Amino acid sequence: MKKKIGILLLLGVVGLYLILASCDNIIENATEDRTYWNLKEVPKNKVGLVLGTSNRLVGGGSNPYYTNRIKATLELYKAGKIDYVLVSGDNSTQYYNEPTVFKKDLVQGGIPSEKIYLDYAGFRTLDSMVRAKYIFGLDSVTIISQKFHNERAIYLAEQKGLFAIGYNADGISLNQGLKVQIREYFARVKVFIDLALNTQPKFFGDKIEIK
Repeated sequence: MKKKIGILLLLGVVGLYLILASCDNIIENATEDRTYWNLKEVPKNKVGLVLGTSNRLVGGGSNPYYTNRIKATLELYKAGKIDYVLVSGDNSTQYYNEPTVFKKDLVQGGIPSEKIYLDYAGFRTLDSMVRAKYIFGLDSVTIISQKFHNERAIYLAEQKGLFAIGYNADGISLNQGLKVQIREYFARVKVFIDLALNTQPKFFGDKIEIK
């Protein structure tokens, strides 16, 4: 009996590994050469879509994922690679508002307030991609996040009819970001589940023209 249980557990582990690896490989291969590290090589786009995250860590320190996305967005705008910024993030409660915090720091960094648009209903990456196309009317976009996140976002965007490239914000070391990296593998599996189920954003709403 114990031997059978052991075999079943082993098969389960192997099966899970194969699923995680397959989803990861599909997304990586599909987005190869679609993300950029070198600012000079990034094609121009009307809009840069920066994906939200908290500016603070659970322990209270500043979140390097956030600060690096701010830095990357400012680089793109000041280099003339984007004309507008769309900040898509979570505004689920009156005490948690990612887009507004992003806008404040982007304005402090030199981007005019009128060049920044806010998507308060970007609760998930899927929501952000679908809303960029159907609410904000975009056909193409430069996504701004860490490379692993850009790849997943680009893949989702393509599946929803939005052409996307990514400008990679700096990440953090593997040791510091191990939990995030592990979570990313499962997030990539969720991509295919959402696509199979045709999962829709939590909210749509009125269309907003970026001009």
